[in-house]
Amino acid sequence: MGAFESLYEDWLRKQIEQDNNPRRRELLRKGLGHATVEYLRTCWHPTIGNLDHLYPEWEVRDFSGRLRYLDIAYLPGGVLYLPSGAAYHPAEGKGCVEIQGFRSHARDIEAARFKDLCMKQAMLALDDWLFLPVAYLSIVEDPELCRQQVLSFVGKFHSTTVPSGLGWAEAETLRFARRLLRPFTPGELALHLRISDRHTRRVLHELVERSALVVAGGKQRYRIYQIAWGSRTYRSR
Repeated sequence: MGAFESLYEDWLRKQIEQDNNPRRRELLRKGLGHATVEYLRTCWHPTIGNLDHLYPEWEVRDFSGRLRYLDIAYLPGGVLYLPSGAAYHPAEGKGCVEIQGFRSHARDIEAARFKDLCMKQAMLALDDWLFLPVAYLSIVEDPELCRQQVLSFVGKFHSTTVPSGLGWAEAETLRFARRLLRPFTPGELALHLRISDRHTRRVLHELVERSALVVAGGKQRYRIYQIAWGSRTYRSR
C-alpha cells in the first residue's frame, strides 16, 4: 500500500467514526467516487501534503430545506461534533470542491439537472462558500494546472500563514504569490509591496534560493515567478 492510500484510508475511517450523521456515514461507507479519489491523489495531496480540513460528502441544506451533499468541503476552522450528532463549523471560512464529470455535467445533462446544479452553486455562493468546480478531464489531462488551483484556493484561507524567519517583504511576497492563479512579474510585485525594483529583485532572488518560488519563464530582467509546489517544505537557511 502506498503512502497516499494509507493516508486516504485512515482519513476516511476517521470521517466515518467522528460523524454521527447516519446519512453521511452511509455515503462514506460506500466509498468516494473515482473522480474524487483521483483529485485527492493527483492534485490535492501532492500540493498540500495532507488531507486535513477536508470533509467529503458534506451535508448542507439549501434555502428550501432540501439536503445537498458537497463532493469535498474544505473547512479550515475545523468541525465540532455535538452530543446530539449534529455538526457545525466555525465561521473562519468554508470552501467547496465539486468534481464534474463530462457525461453527467455537460454532454448528456438534462435541463432539469442543469437547472438544479445552477441552483446549488447559487446557494453555495450566497451562503459565502468559496466554490471551486473541477472537471474530471482537467484532473486527467492538466493535473499541474489543478495543483496550481489548489494552492490558490487554499491561499484564500491561509494567505497569512508563512514560514518563520522571513522578513516582511519575503513573507508578503509568498502571500501575494499564493493568492494568484498565474505567474507574476517583478514589476507587479514591486507595485504590491511599494518598494524599489532593486529591492524587489533581491526579495525574489532570496525566495528562489530558498526554493519557495520558482522562475516560471522569461530571461534576465523579464523573468516571471510563481509559488513552488514544494513551498510547504520551505528550506530555511
